[in-house]
Amino acid sequence: MKKRSLLLFSTFLLCLPAIFSQEVIPLYDGIPPGSENWDWSEQISTKNAFNTEVVYNVVQPTLTAYLPPYYLATGTAVIVAPGGAFHTLSINSEGKDVAKWLNSKGIAAFVLKYRVARSYTDDPVRELMGKMGDFAKLDAENAPIIPLAMADGLAAVQYVRDHAEALEVDPAKIGFMGFSAGGTLAMSVMYNATDSNRPNFIAPFYAYEPAIISDQLPPEKTPIFVAAASDDQLGMVPYSLNIYEKWFDAGHPAELHLFEKGGHGFGMRRQNLPTDKWPDRFWDWLKLHGYNKKLYPSKYEKLYGEEAVEMGQLQEGERFRRDFGNLERYQADNRALPPPAEGEQRVVFLGNSITEGWVRADSAFFQDNNYVGRGIGGQTSAQLLLRFQQDVVALQPEAVLLHIGTNDVAENTGPYDPDFTMGNIRSMVEIARANGIKVLLASVLPATRFEWRRELGDRSEMIVDLNRRIKAFAAEHDIPYVDYHTATKNKENGMDPELAADGVHPTLKGYRIMERLARQAIRDLLRQ
Repeated sequence: MKKRSLLLFSTFLLCLPAIFSQEVIPLYDGIPPGSENWDWSEQISTKNAFNTEVVYNVVQPTLTAYLPPYYLATGTAVIVAPGGAFHTLSINSEGKDVAKWLNSKGIAAFVLKYRVARSYTDDPVRELMGKMGDFAKLDAENAPIIPLAMADGLAAVQYVRDHAEALEVDPAKIGFMGFSAGGTLAMSVMYNATDSNRPNFIAPFYAYEPAIISDQLPPEKTPIFVAAASDDQLGMVPYSLNIYEKWFDAGHPAELHLFEKGGHGFGMRRQNLPTDKWPDRFWDWLKLHGYNKKLYPSKYEKLYGEEAVEMGQLQEGERFRRDFGNLERYQADNRALPPPAEGEQRVVFLGNSITEGWVRADSAFFQDNNYVGRGIGGQTSAQLLLRFQQDVVALQPEAVLLHIGTNDVAENTGPYDPDFTMGNIRSMVEIARANGIKVLLASVLPATRFEWRRELGDRSEMIVDLNRRIKAFAAEHDIPYVDYHTATKNKENGMDPELAADGVHPTLKGYRIMERLARQAIRDLLRQ
């Protein structure tokens, strides 16, 4: 699939407004076949015994599209069918909340409102509960409704597959998951589908097997994920076991989760029980079958693989908890560095990955000029402040060149607050001066986006504003200001690839521009 351009994106919005930003998609152009004589209308109940929002009296079946942002998109799609005994739809915990979780994993989700039996009062849950004691009677009432709901489910799969390109969905990665009656519907869709409207994988949760239409397994091996709770009040566990065994015996990929507790209808409800973790198990299963691969991986995911990046993030999170400032990074180097010799004018470069990469890219620049690099990738001003004593003051330099701010704006350690960032810079300046260390302040390099935080979008103007603040502070306190930004920016306030291949971290050519500016500013300062 081609990466979306602004033109394509605009065209998509103009041509398909109903399927973007959680908009509603009608599944039929006119009256759905089979309900021509239905003269009631869809309603919502918020005050009921289920203590959740339910939809009832659905006449016009729809899909509500929840599309993930491009930087997460996997091309996988899942149609989500809420439960409610074919009388209501538990639209939140078995619908919208599921869709939002799927979006967080890069999966396009489509919440299906399928046709249900008519309710005659404004409390459909109360009506339904009065029927739950006699399953035979309820089954008889639902019998003419389930084929209509199944037709809606098949139409939903067909719609997503037919519009796969516009939705940026892989037509071979369309799943169908359902809860309770929705699980029953999911199985009916799978058993009765043709090649054009058959899901590629399926996930029935606590489905009611007696109401499933047919039992014809798909001709191709199709993965299934089955889940239920052993204490299901409606006794759905044997049906989940039967579905799993049927799939397993046929040699289809099958996974079964029977939680000890959770009850019927656990969905996305939080109960402080293992059923709360079913999304994690479902995600593991999706990854097992390759439904997690991003369409537009970041630079780092391309280089190292998505799993490696995810693991690295987990490890970095653990290190944050253990050593937020990464004080151990330069402890051995600092011990090995002797005190400055008489007449030596040592200068410490303190910063983030731009400084750390500078030492690797041109070590001679540091060695020949008696500069000491103390940059750590990913760090913000708060982390530099934490290690300022050990990585600057303890090294007894004549001066320190402070270059920080990119990761503050990128929110690496929390929401960006320019006043907080400037407060940290002010504190480091005060510590330096209290210890007789001269200070230089460098501007933040230009950047229009951050590969590791693509969800933030263009923050180039925030960088411009932060540099304005740094420059004003430097002038107010008679501190040299090293303006990397002006010397390296392009017309978009970013950096061209020849200066920074990823738009953030300089190439050797970019560093050479910075070297000229830094060296001259340091010489001028040390001559004073």
